[in-house]
Amino acid sequence: MVMTNPPKETSHGRSGEANEPTARRRQLGLRLLALREQRGMTAERAGELAGLSKATVSRYERAKGSVRWNHVEMLARAYDAPAEEREALVDLAKNSKVKEGWWVPYATKLAEPMRLLIAVEDEATRISQHTVGVVPGLLQTMEYARAIKATPGNELTDEALDGYLFMRRRRQQILDRSSPPRYHVVLDEAVIRRSVGGPDVMSAQLDYLLERGSEPNVAIQVLPFSAGVCTAGVNSFIVYGGSEPSLDITFVENQLGALILEEDKAREEFASAMAFLRQEALDPTSSAEMIAEASKSHLRNRN
Repeated sequence: MVMTNPPKETSHGRSGEANEPTARRRQLGLRLLALREQRGMTAERAGELAGLSKATVSRYERAKGSVRWNHVEMLARAYDAPAEEREALVDLAKNSKVKEGWWVPYATKLAEPMRLLIAVEDEATRISQHTVGVVPGLLQTMEYARAIKATPGNELTDEALDGYLFMRRRRQQILDRSSPPRYHVVLDEAVIRRSVGGPDVMSAQLDYLLERGSEPNVAIQVLPFSAGVCTAGVNSFIVYGGSEPSLDITFVENQLGALILEEDKAREEFASAMAFLRQEALDPTSSAEMIAEASKSHLRNRN
């Protein structure tokens, strides 16, 4: 994540960077695409019938940019959608504006994938995550996060690091809401065994995992070394979802950033991968016991 300065709490309005897809906008796009395909129309033909450009039709279907409800109504009429369907689509369009999310004042300081991640994360009612390298950001202590070593050539200045940690703390607050998302994490055992920041930092981090894992909306499982290696567990990934599974988004993290996957095939593949990993991992109670043992082990290894 790229930031130039640690942001200050502010209440000023939406910036031009706030036009990221929301769940409603993505749902609108999927429904418009389905209607067009049911009629066997090209985007160009749909645009001609609705008095819109092909680019506008495509943009609405891909959930890009702003939405005008009258355009949506014209498209629905071009597709001969029933009155009830037209009303539902127009209602989605009227309510698809990006809300004043907490991150909006800082959007210009964030790389594009992070802007989308935060917007989707803020709307999610369920989050599934598998991680093989480090404790997930939503569960990191600040001491642990600060101790993660940067790849040579990618070090952050103290100022940029402060901004990074500010955003990390702010993101974590979704777990403290009155109605927090359901958060299910599968950690590779290496995550709890590898020392980050020394024994005290590591032990405190693992104790924090135990604290969070005891909450009703959070489930933490450990994939033990004894489970061997499976292709589903090679990469770290996060699946954000809501009440409509067809709108799930998957983030696959890598050295250059993140892949953002919304296609049906990707959704099915990662849902299957997560289900398999949960099955292979220790149950939450046994996982908590292993995490507690690892915390004590780190302290025993003090020099």
